[in-house]
Amino acid sequence: MISISLPQILVISLERSVDRRAKVTQEMSKVSMPWGFLNAVDGSALKRPPQEYKSLKVRCLLGHDLTPNEIGCYLSHKEAWKICAQKNAPTLVFEDDFVLSPSFEKTIEALMENIDLWNFVRLQALYEVPFREVAKLGEFSLAQNLGDAVGATAYLLKPAIAKLLIEESLEIYEPVDHFLEHHQKHGLEFLAIRPYPVDISRVKSTIDDRSEREPIKGLRKRLRSVARALDRFFSSHPWFPR
Repeated sequence: MISISLPQILVISLERSVDRRAKVTQEMSKVSMPWGFLNAVDGSALKRPPQEYKSLKVRCLLGHDLTPNEIGCYLSHKEAWKICAQKNAPTLVFEDDFVLSPSFEKTIEALMENIDLWNFVRLQALYEVPFREVAKLGEFSLAQNLGDAVGATAYLLKPAIAKLLIEESLEIYEPVDHFLEHHQKHGLEFLAIRPYPVDISRVKSTIDDRSEREPIKGLRKRLRSVARALDRFFSSHPWFPR
């Protein structure tokens, strides 16, 4: 029998979130894969925004500030990418509000058996979008999503991709799951595994306090468009390239 290398598994979670950590431990007891917690950056405890965050530019080009916990959530994922790069090992990143399907372990084994077919694989999504099958992995499909599925509750990535994401995160200006979908910015096209082997628990996250925002309209939207056009013209690395 051929031995399959398994990815390292990091679960991003606030150290103070005792109840959520207990639920994670219970959920991971369903599988035989080793894993560990990665202490999340507590955005609400940050005394000041990190260097990567330029508040005035964010308001001009995004249209609103990120919340402290959105910043903390992004920084937490960035720490996971750094560990992936440092360990030089495929890494499965979870946020601490996941629910595993019965096929989860089988799905990961199929992906690791076909590791040459992917660089980054989405294992969960907030929105259902159309997709195109790229490859068949037994009972699963490796697919390209034809839309922004968003969500960063679970994904699998290789060290080379982690390094690229770190390089493209020298400035933080949008929620991390939106950044992962921002192909024009980082130039990376990610795949997804279908059906998704991970869902979310629907419990409010303790590292992300993002609420549904009203769409930017009217004068604010026009000003944002002008600011983005100027950024594209004057910057060699614009935040929102066409």
